Amino acid sequence: MAMWNGPLERIDETRLLIPRTYKPGMHVDGIIYADDHLLNDVKADQAPEQVANVATLPGIVGYSLAMPDIHWGYGFAIGGVAAFDINNGVISPGGVGYDINCGVRLLRTALESKNLKPEILEKLVRAIFDNVPSGVGSRGKIRISQSTVAEVLNRGARWAVEQGYGTEDDLSYTEENGEMSGAELAGVSSRALERGMPQLGTLGAGNHFLEIQEVVEVYDPQAAAQLGLHHGQITVMIHTGSRGLGYQICDDNVKSLVAAARKYGINLVDRQLACAPLDSPEGKRYFGAMVAAANYAWANRQAIAHWVREAFFRVLGVPISRLGMTQVYDVAHNIAKIEEHTVNGKKIKLCVHRKGATRAFPPGHPALPEKYRALGQPVLIPGDMGSSSYVLLGTEQAAQDTFGSACHGAGRVWSRTRALEETKRRNVAEELRARGIIVMAASREVLNEEVPDAYKDVDRVVDVCHRSGIARKVVRMRPLGVVKG
Repeated sequence: MAMWNGPLERIDETRLLIPRTYKPGMHVDGIIYADDHLLNDVKADQAPEQVANVATLPGIVGYSLAMPDIHWGYGFAIGGVAAFDINNGVISPGGVGYDINCGVRLLRTALESKNLKPEILEKLVRAIFDNVPSGVGSRGKIRISQSTVAEVLNRGARWAVEQGYGTEDDLSYTEENGEMSGAELAGVSSRALERGMPQLGTLGAGNHFLEIQEVVEVYDPQAAAQLGLHHGQITVMIHTGSRGLGYQICDDNVKSLVAAARKYGINLVDRQLACAPLDSPEGKRYFGAMVAAANYAWANRQAIAHWVREAFFRVLGVPISRLGMTQVYDVAHNIAKIEEHTVNGKKIKLCVHRKGATRAFPPGHPALPEKYRALGQPVLIPGDMGSSSYVLLGTEQAAQDTFGSACHGAGRVWSRTRALEETKRRNVAEELRARGIIVMAASREVLNEEVPDAYKDVDRVVDVCHRSGIARKVVRMRPLGVVKG
């Protein structure tokens, strides 16, 4: 794919502007968060064109935004953020993504890396691999009927906790308490239900992972302490989403919303931006189905967190309460939400699409757990399986500039096809082991697709968010053991 050569005007050291004059029909400017080092990656796959395309959608307010992990996606760029007026704006599945509520959960532990012997770490990775189903088309250990899956779609992580998978405390430290309101099953096809029934409690494949990490750098000791984190501590990160159910819901609704856009006279510069007015029957139908998939994803991560705790107990023989395996937070990366934001000095309700972007609400926001309200929202940023992951905090700057949003990860620079080509003579698992990282995967192909070379430098991506003021660094973790789907 050729380099994008459209206009990108440098605003400051971390932001670039695509003027609305670039393309007919743009209602707002585009803003991309990137420094000069990331600029070639940003332009390499035409993702800025998608930022400009999103700016043509009806009812968009502020800017069409992209985070520094931006790369080409379906409709919206991955890393895209856009907010639409609830009265005259639209909702678009391309602005949420196929893996609805793909997200990250972080568990803290009372374990110290200095006391974790290599042979014990190996046993922990093996126990997690054995205890959490993973891989393409994997089937879970939870057997649910069609009526039960409907309950999961309505109640999310709360359903899982009531079945014995975790605690009320987990819900308190999950975005939306793991139970987003507004789920409607009218937009959930029988095929989506069929795909969801056997997959609850499964990791899946691709970039999904379970990772045992060590806190190696603390930027804000006071904030870290309030989050229960400190140097040398062992943490566990869980990254997965709504599996085949979410994919099917997106696929079904993309098709129907192409027709809806025609019906409501919406000119689509890209068919992948299929959308409908928020207050239309079609828009409401998709929103309700998306919420259902988001709840499924929270139930999925809840069950997986429970089995990760079980794996630690089996290997270490220490009760979970003594292991201190409590939840720091759980965030969604692919979702649309109705939120109140201040635009031009007025508080208005908006539908904020975050696709490959993390909510980053500021200190004092009522949606945050009471324990974190003075801090701001924890923003969990995974790297690739060979690099750092981060905990950041949302800021007032994010509330002003990005509708309370920040990046969600490193962002790909290689396609999966290129990654397979580049690694066909390499042993990625052995390369990582030589760096002290134990990796287990359902297939060698997944490891090759997810080779660290395929991603941007997550340290630089996070640094752009930190320097721009939309999220501030608290701690950095490095991987010790990784389970890939």
